[in-house]
Parts: sequence; C-alpha cells; structure tokens
Amino acid sequence: MRLKLAIISALTVALLAAPVADAATRVIVRGAGFGHGVGLSQYGAYGFAKRGTDYRTIVKHYYRGTELRTLDAEQTVRVLLQTAGTVRVSNVRRIAGGRALSPGTTYTARGFGSEIVLRTSAGRSVGRFAAPLRLVGADGGLRLGGRAGNGVSNGRYRGDLELRPTSVGVNAINAVGLEDYVRGVISAESPASWPAAALQAQAVVARTYAITTNKPGAGFDHYPDVRSQVYTGIRAEYASTDAAVRATSRQVVTYQGKPVVTYFFSTSGGKTENVENSFIGSDPKPWLKSVDDPYDSVSPKHRWGPYRWTPAQAKKRFGSWVKGSFRGVTVVRRGASPRIVYADIVGSRGRTRVSGPQIRARLGLDDTWVTFRVIGTTAKPPASTGGGASPRVRGFAQASTPRGVLRGSVRGGAAGVGGRWLKIERRSAAGTWSTELETRAETDGTYRAAVRRPGAYRVRVGVDTGPTVRVR
Repeated sequence: MRLKLAIISALTVALLAAPVADAATRVIVRGAGFGHGVGLSQYGAYGFAKRGTDYRTIVKHYYRGTELRTLDAEQTVRVLLQTAGTVRVSNVRRIAGGRALSPGTTYTARGFGSEIVLRTSAGRSVGRFAAPLRLVGADGGLRLGGRAGNGVSNGRYRGDLELRPTSVGVNAINAVGLEDYVRGVISAESPASWPAAALQAQAVVARTYAITTNKPGAGFDHYPDVRSQVYTGIRAEYASTDAAVRATSRQVVTYQGKPVVTYFFSTSGGKTENVENSFIGSDPKPWLKSVDDPYDSVSPKHRWGPYRWTPAQAKKRFGSWVKGSFRGVTVVRRGASPRIVYADIVGSRGRTRVSGPQIRARLGLDDTWVTFRVIGTTAKPPASTGGGASPRVRGFAQASTPRGVLRGSVRGGAAGVGGRWLKIERRSAAGTWSTELETRAETDGTYRAAVRRPGAYRVRVGVDTGPTVRVR
C-alpha cells in the first residue's frame, strides 16, 4: 500500500496536499475454558465445594441420571510407566512365585526374545525368565529408575512391576490396586489443598474412569499421563487426598446400574459440552450431556485472550487450510455450549471445513469455545469515498467538514454487529483513546464514518478494537 501511494504521489502533485489513505485488518481471537469440555469440570467442582456442596451432589450434577455404587472387590490397574532398552528398578523383595530379591539392590532388566534377562546393577546374572516377569514391591514402594512417562524421574510406586519385552526394549508396567492407584492420581489432577468435597469428587471420577477405559496395548490398561489420567505414584499422596480415597472407598459412577466412562477436564467456561460435540464421531451418552457450570469462574482459564493477529499471521497459523489469502472463520455449527463443532476457514480462493478439535490442536488453543472476529478499516480522503447513502452517525463530526472517512467491516465474533452502534475512537497526543463519534453498522457488518480531524483512529466493537489507521 505504501509503495502504491508513493507512486501515486509522484505522479499526481495535487495529492501531495490531500489526506493519505491508510488501511489495516486485525484478527481477534477470544475463548473460554480449558480442556475438552465433557463431564466434570475440576474448577467447577472446586467452586461447588467452596460453597459447601458435598461430593455426591457434585458428581451427580456433572453426570446426569447417574448413581454412586460401591464395587464388591478390589481391582488391579496396570499402568505403562516406561518403555526403555534397559529398565532399572530397586526396592523389590521377590520375583512373583519365585526367588527372593534384595530391596537394597538395583536390578536391570533387558528383553531377549520373549524373555526378560535380569541382572544386578553390578552385572551379576539373576536369571532369564519367561515374560511377563513380575517383581513384587517392598515396603515403601518400588523405585523405577530414570524418567517415566508421567515426567517423574526415579519415582516410587505401590504394587508390583511387570516387565514385558517389546521390539524397542522393555515395558515397565505398574500393577497396582485400584485404591492405591487413585491415591496416585488425585493430586496429580487436582491440587491437594482444594476442599475435601472437590478431592472426593475427583477420587470417585478417577476410580470410575480407571475401570471403564482401557488403552490398547500389550499387558497394560493405562498410560500415566493425559492420554489416560495423570498418575505419579507415591509422590502424589497427601493426607488430604488419602482421606478423600478413604471417604469414597470403592465408590464409582453408574448409569442404569453399570459403571460408565467419567471424562473430566479443567475448566468449562460456564457450561460443559455433549460428548459427541467434543469427541467428534462418538455416540451421544445420556450421562455426558451439557450442563451449566455456575462456579467455574474461579478458574484462571474461565476466559482467555484476546490474541491479535494480522491476516498473514492467521494464514501462517492455519496453514494449508487457508486457500489464497485469509479472510476469516465462519462457524458452521456450535455445540450445546458455544464450543465449535465445525467451522469453515475462509480464504480468497475457497473454504476448508474443519472440526473444533482440529482448530484447537492446529492453533494450540485451550478449548474449542472460541470466537474469531476480523475487523478491517480503511481511512480515505473524502473525495475518494464515492456516492451512496450517508452513514448513520452520532457525534460532533456530523456537523464538520470531514477530513477523512473511515470505512470497513466487522466479521465473526460471538454475535453479529449488523445494526449495532460502533464507536470510532481517536488517540490523543498523550496516547489515550476516547470516543470521537459512533456509527451504526449495516446488516452485513460494514460501516462508514466521516471524521473532521487528522490523527490515529480505530473502531471499537464491544471489548474488541480494530487496527489503528491514520487520517492525515
């Protein structure tokens, strides 16, 4: 634009004294929530608990039509802690069904075909064993050397360690009782300082999730990270979280008498979502329906943004989805909450339809509850504005000889702007912004307003402001 203006100025001396055109576009991204939006909102549960709500009521609020029931017996959970060429483990007391081991000795395990070769750290052979080899933990929990999948190095875990050879090494799998597993989950998912009812709700939900989901893999049920739920073993145990496990011992969420999947996440933004709208392609579930979440506002992620991008920056972020130049995002369908289910990425040469979860992953957003607003503004001399009806404006500029005209459009956002009054703001010499006048947007989001003074201007639409343009 500056190059074109320079050429025009060089060719037309008369324009040297006229106001210079200026144009810019801004993409504004705002959102709410953190996570997939399905099931129990952890910050929402925290808000309920702070108001004295008990854990049973909290759980039933998020999983509609469910009841809590007590499991008849303890169950074992198998968690893949580590895959390594050599696994190092200590504080084990024996091989299951076999010889005694020394808790004070560190043992190494390597795969050999379908067998496990076990040695001491000094290299002394213990033996070759058919897989899986199960090492029974001693008092205080076994210690797994190196970094586990949960990010913990040299962590301690209750239960036993099962070793299985793989094509790339050995899988170290923690076989642990369900109640001890939940002890290792709660504070890894919710702060141990939270109210008892929130921790108790987390215990029930984590326990139920553990027995109703299963990751495909040889010999294990769960990962120790967000692919399942975060499990860090003994380091996660606190007096408050252990008390929550005891208070809810073996209690799980059931629907029509059967335990059901209990998804949970951090922050809802004020409303949770139907499972089929977040996990695209999944079947609707009567207990995983959208509910209001009135106390979620305590979360720092209740609202987030704004992020402000140029169209070029937006094109780079959206990548190959943008055909031609970036124009905006048109939401095709939102869920029971305002989360995006499907949207079109609009370019100058066409559209690309994608899902809300795809947008979240591509842009690195916290949630699919997101709005995209594109505000464009051009400042031109009055003589170049063309004919047409006079804009509907209010403010002192109506009665003045215009210095320049601002024109542009507002697309997207949480609601349309057609017929709304938009503020035209001017920046003072001190750098502060104040309203110069207001103009009413047309039904298609376009706007036009004449201004009488030179300076820097922008349009305001609610809390969003457009790019700064200059009238000279």
